Amino acid sequence: PPEAQQTINILNLQTHIEGGYFVETDRDPLRVPNPFLKDTKPYRHQPGHATAQAVGDDSTRSASTSIFYYLTPGRPLGVFHRNRSRTVHTLHRGRGRYVIIHADEVEEGGKARIETFVVGKNIAAGEKLQWTVEGGKFKGSYLLPDDEAGKDTEGLLISETVIPGFEYQDNDFMLPGTLEKLVKSEQAKELVWMVKKA
Repeated sequence: PPEAQQTINILNLQTHIEGGYFVETDRDPLRVPNPFLKDTKPYRHQPGHATAQAVGDDSTRSASTSIFYYLTPGRPLGVFHRNRSRTVHTLHRGRGRYVIIHADEVEEGGKARIETFVVGKNIAAGEKLQWTVEGGKFKGSYLLPDDEAGKDTEGLLISETVIPGFEYQDNDFMLPGTLEKLVKSEQAKELVWMVKKA
């Protein structure tokens, strides 16, 4: 839609590897010690997980980072991924559904709790204007129509503030085999479309 393209142009958004579009709007110049170097609960459930090392700039993190994140009718899906840092999300416009898989709460061989909710302006119906996802959880999202009647959408525009600041080495994508380990088989069949394609 032309409105979505106008938003992309005005905000200087670029395509995001998770899906949708983004632009970093702030990176705090304050550096803090990297809290993930001595992580007593390292990422589990899949090989090649994100790993922090005490070398060079990896020994510290920005205190926080912020981005605009935008799902559009042309790029309506944010695939399952997880960060080590907590992320605070704030709605600007649009509607979407978030699916959170609580991988960090699972004991070996157990199944993860799945949480799902709608973000939007209809707070009387339980839609969220702001939400926080703690580190270690897999998060995915997808675009919904602007209202229950199925009206068209210009997209879901939010801000994300990551504390401590986002770094790619603190992020990983869910693998198909990981989804099958973390959730029941019928749940995996329903959610596999939200896993990044190889």
